[in-house]
Parts: sequence; C-alpha cells; structure tokens
Amino acid sequence: MARRSASDEGSKPVKISKQSLKQAAGLLSYLRPYRFRFGLGLLMLAVSSVSSLALFTFVGDLFDITKDNFATEIRKIAMILAGLLVVQTIASFLRVYLFSYTAENVVAKLKQDTFAKLVSLPMRYFSEKRVGELTARVASDITSIKETFTTTLATFIREFIIIFGSIAFLTWSNWKMVLFILGVLPLVVIFALVFGRRVRKISKEAQQANAEATTVIEESLQAIATVKAFTGELFEIARFSEKNRQVAAKGIRNGLFTGGFVSFLIVFMFGSIIAVIWYGASLVAAGEISSGQLFEFFIISIMMAASMGGLADSFNSVQKALGATESVFGILGEQSEEPGTGEIRLNGNIEFKNVSFAYPDKPEHPVLKNISFRVSSGEQVAFVGPSGAGKSTLTHLLLRLYKPVSGQILAGGTDTVSMPLNAYRQNVAIVPQEVILFGGNIRENIRYGKPNATDEEVTEAAKKAFAHDFIMNLPDGYDTIVGERGTKLSGGQRQRVAIARAFIKDPSILVLDEATSALDSESERSVQQALNELMKGRTTFVVAHRLSTIRNADKIIVLEKGEIKELGDHSQLMENSEGLYRHLASLQFRV
Repeated sequence: MARRSASDEGSKPVKISKQSLKQAAGLLSYLRPYRFRFGLGLLMLAVSSVSSLALFTFVGDLFDITKDNFATEIRKIAMILAGLLVVQTIASFLRVYLFSYTAENVVAKLKQDTFAKLVSLPMRYFSEKRVGELTARVASDITSIKETFTTTLATFIREFIIIFGSIAFLTWSNWKMVLFILGVLPLVVIFALVFGRRVRKISKEAQQANAEATTVIEESLQAIATVKAFTGELFEIARFSEKNRQVAAKGIRNGLFTGGFVSFLIVFMFGSIIAVIWYGASLVAAGEISSGQLFEFFIISIMMAASMGGLADSFNSVQKALGATESVFGILGEQSEEPGTGEIRLNGNIEFKNVSFAYPDKPEHPVLKNISFRVSSGEQVAFVGPSGAGKSTLTHLLLRLYKPVSGQILAGGTDTVSMPLNAYRQNVAIVPQEVILFGGNIRENIRYGKPNATDEEVTEAAKKAFAHDFIMNLPDGYDTIVGERGTKLSGGQRQRVAIARAFIKDPSILVLDEATSALDSESERSVQQALNELMKGRTTFVVAHRLSTIRNADKIIVLEKGEIKELGDHSQLMENSEGLYRHLASLQFRV
C-alpha cells in the first residue's frame, strides 16, 4: 500500500483531466532516454505481481494432496513454489533497481532544467512570487515526482494487476465466487469517489498551511541577524506558532476525514473476508469446490481487498504527482529572458527619454514618471532623494532587470531593448550595498565577473580593488572558502571582493548602489579608494546615501516621488536655498 511522506505535503493534488494528463505527458520527453530500462521495470513489475498470485494458488493445492501420491505431489509443488519465489525475488530486485535508476536520472535532468529556467526568468516573475514558498514548492514537487517513479506508479500498477488478476483467476476457478465478491464493489467505488474528493480538498488546505509555515521559517532564518538585533525572537516565535497551529488544526481535520475513509475500507476488507469464508464454506459443503480452492479464494480475496483499499491511497498519490508535475511544468513553461547572441562594446553614453515605470505586481502605482536625462561617456552621475523616490529602480532599469512601461533608455544612441540582453549586461557591472558571496572560494567569487579569467587576472583585479593584501593574510589565500553570504569576511572585505569582481568584468558602465552606506568609517575609506580606482574612465551611476561621497559627481539627479526635482552638480544645487538637495545636505551636515 502506498504510504504518505513528508514530501507529499508540498504537492498539490489536482483533478485527473485531459489537461493534467497532457501536462504529465511532458515527462515522457525526460523518460525517453531511459525507456528501455523503464519498460523492463514495468515488465518485472508485472512478473512479480503475477508470480505472487500464482504462489498462493499452488499453496492452495497443498490442501488437496491425497495420501496416495503425497510425496510426489508435495515435491512437485515445493519445486514450483521455490521457482516462483526465485522469479519473484529477481523480478522485484530488478523492478526496484530499474525504477530507481530511471527516477534518479529523470529527476536530475528535471532539477537541472527547472533551476536553469528559474535563473533565466525575468525579474517580474520573482516580483509576483515569494522566493521561500517557491523554493519549498519546487523542492517538494520534484521529490514527489521522484517518488512517483520509484514507488507510487509501481504500487498503482501492481494493485490493478492484482485486482484484475484475482478476478480472472476466481472466474476461471468458480464464477459464483466472483459474482459474490463483485457484488459489493460498486458501493465501495461510489463511496471512494465521493468521500475521496472531500479528503483531497482538506489535504490541499493542510498542504498550503504547511507551505506557509515553511516560508516563515525560511524568512526568519534568512534574516536571523535582523531578528536578533531587534530582539524579534518572541515575535517570530509567535508568528510561527500561529502558522504552526493552523498546520496542526488542518492536519487533525485531514486526519479525521482520512481516518473515516480508511475505517470504511477496513470494514469493507474484513467484511469481505468473512463473507468469502462463509460463502466458500457453503460451496465446500455442497461439494462445488475443494478445501484447497477455498484457501486460494480466501488468500486471493485478502490480496484483492488490500489492493482495493490501497487503490484509493495510490489514486490520491497519483493526483498529487499530477499536481507536482503541473507545478514544475508551469515553471518550465514560463517565458525566459531572451539572452541573444553576439558581442557589443558600449561607449558609455546613456540617455533616458521620457521613461516611466511601475513594478509588475503594482502596475497602478508608478515608481518613475517621465524621467529624462543624458550622460556622456566617463561621467559620474549620482541619484539622491528620500526613500522610495525611485533611485534603485533607475539602476534596475539600467541593468535591464525590467523594461520601461513607456519611454526609452538609449546606449550610444541605440535603444537598449533592441540589444542582445547578455551582450548588453556584459557592459554593465554593479557593486551593491549588500554583497552576496556565493559558496566556494574567493578566487571563484572574483572570477564570477569573468568565468574564463586566468589566476593572474584574478590577482590583478584584487590588487586594483585593494583586496589582495587581506586575501593573502587569510589562511588559504585565494582558496579560502567563504560561507553563505560571505559571513567569514567583514563588510569592507566583502565589498572589495565585489569591486574586484567588477574590475575583472571591465565594464563601460558601472552601478554603485549605496556601496559604502553600511560600512564603518575605516572600511569606507578603503572601499572608497578602491571605488575611485574602479570609476576611472567609466560611466558611473551612484545611488547615494551619504552626500559627502558624491560632492565631485559630474551630475546629481535629485528624485522625489518618481520625478526629477533637480539636476546639476553639487555647487549648482547648493545655490538653490529652497531646493530638496540643499535641504538633504543641511540635514546630513548638521548631524
């Protein structure tokens, strides 16, 4: 009988329909390279199922052996039983191995394609999804698909073989027994369909509650430093406690209905067994069947009843697998970014022409309104303004993470939308406020900006970023492994690794998104020195938090509520006593 697993909780059951089966057929393309092994596994499944039925028919013959030829007959039956056991053992081993081999390879390819699809999706997709829930869902759904190939499918097919094989055998042996046993089946089928639909709905609610609780855990652990800094442990515990309570409540309700369903099936199974024994005994008394045949009917009826009881659970597992397939193939069916082909080298001239933008999840709230400005090659441009003014959004558009709702962004006089995406992004580098260092060593993290860079190029980039000295002081130098988010390095060290990553990319356009705002004064001086070296000869866009860092910018664009309020250099803007820039500067310098 199929068993529920923790991974099932992440799979969304769906109604079996032409559409769901069509999506499930998408797995055939992944199965095709292993079709011979999978087909052989199905054959072994059929052999093991049929041999288990045959095993008990010959056991029944033991009861009908007469004293006259007892030794000969028992030896003959024993040899047959031994042969069947050998066949069943070999078939079962091959079935498990072949299904596991197929499942591991199919799931590995499916995981690879799903991850490749996720990282190629546009940012608007992630604006509409919660990353924690998406991660949990994908992981559990792919696990559910794996279990389908290794366990669920085998169980489902075996139960059908046993049910119909039992009916065929009983019909051949005594048709009266078949009619008697099948007399109660319609009632069970109707009940299973009606009650099972209700159970699936409640199960779906329990799965959703579990996914939400998992999301709370992931979000809390991702921001654990913030949680501790704000003494938010009790708040997070309370938040999780509420979700956990909902999970428990829905799980108990699910258990109540599932228990009722299972209880009915148990009553049916044992009731069927008692009825078969009673009716079979009456046929033995009437001389229509032998004692051995009654034993065969008894054992096979138990097997058939158990398969019928497990069929509902297997059916639910198949529905969950279809839901998992629908979820995964829903991701695979999303429209990826078009990377394009070829190479370009931008000269650094950038122009925004009447650009307006709103994030996809909030189209009714424009973030940028009719933005226009021009930047010449090599200029340094700073974006300043209060929080929510649209500073970081401008950098998102520069990186082509999103497309403008209206207007154009021109590079060298050409609309950037018409340029190959990857070729354009090769000309742009970013040093963010919060630097993420990927798992691996420092050399690999610097090389992220240019995957084919030599060790000499990595070292040269680190020297330009003033990172070489501190790297060489680490226990393993450039081979030092950095943990999640680079937690083994200080903030200033992570920033300099990010700057080295930008150096090795050698971009013509540079984006600094509040790159020094989170650093202490000493670290800021080191990082600023590296940034000054990086900015030489490159068009640079700076999202400024500390106005003291952008005094020498060629242009300062002052934003408020998505609109440009002022534009000029530091001296020009300070002359406007009523201007927003002077107001912001006076607040900072006063502090």
